[in-house]
Amino acid sequence: MSKHKRTNKLFEASLVKEALKQSFVKLNPGILVHNPVMFTVEIGTVIMMCVCIWILNGEKSQGSFIYNFLIFLILFLTVLFANFAEAIAEARGKAQADTLRKTRQDTPAKKVFIVGEIFMDEVKVVPSSQLLKGDIFICEAGDIIPMDGEIIEGIATIDESAITGESAPVIRESGGDKSSVTGGTKVLSDHIKVRVTTAPGESFLDKMIALVEGASRQKTPNEIALTILLAGFTIIFIIVCVTLKPFGDYANTPITIAAFISLFCVLNTYNYRRFIKRHWYCRYGQGIKGQCNYQER
Repeated sequence: MSKHKRTNKLFEASLVKEALKQSFVKLNPGILVHNPVMFTVEIGTVIMMCVCIWILNGEKSQGSFIYNFLIFLILFLTVLFANFAEAIAEARGKAQADTLRKTRQDTPAKKVFIVGEIFMDEVKVVPSSQLLKGDIFICEAGDIIPMDGEIIEGIATIDESAITGESAPVIRESGGDKSSVTGGTKVLSDHIKVRVTTAPGESFLDKMIALVEGASRQKTPNEIALTILLAGFTIIFIIVCVTLKPFGDYANTPITIAAFISLFCVLNTYNYRRFIKRHWYCRYGQGIKGQCNYQER
């Protein structure tokens, strides 16, 4: 069995470079405020930076400078890494969208002209971007289907793995419920004539591009609920950490600012990770799957 070299790497140099740049751009509070957990961690980072400057100016009640600086560094790296992970995902999404867009634009189509320049039913090769709703094109073995449509003549075996991920080919034929074909799939055998059923910009590939870029998908109810829940827990953790101050004063036990910030950030980030991993992530995935299935229908 031959081994194929993987070309789709997770950390490509161009993607990493852009993601590193966006990691610092996303430190802008106006951008980070949409993520309440990381926004509060960033606030803690700024507070610890101020504490470090305060200690350098002679303050002795907040512990050593090295201890406070390490807390500041850990918090800063936490925010930076979270921004990097989000930026690398966005960069990969844009790269995939560009690949899909290129596939849509560069795919040749054998368009059938009912009244051609020389004879009837003349076939000319045109870019798939020039196909309009109602146009007719033909596909033979080895051709990539240029646009979503319905088979009006013929039968063919089609490889839909590029779209659905299913490796087994499917049979599509005219005159039944298996007559629809999707742009970007490949004809493996036989010959079919297809009528375009979607307008430019409304094909399955166009919808995939929009979903990858995140331009057309609204937040699911689970995403909205998760954001509200995390914001509520953040307020609760703030109240819990603030109430430690009078208890510490009553017990004559000084609590440094670094201890407050560390406790709050650990509680907040751990709670966020636990909900995403064990409960909400599963429901969110089911919501996306249901949405995709609805769009396919």
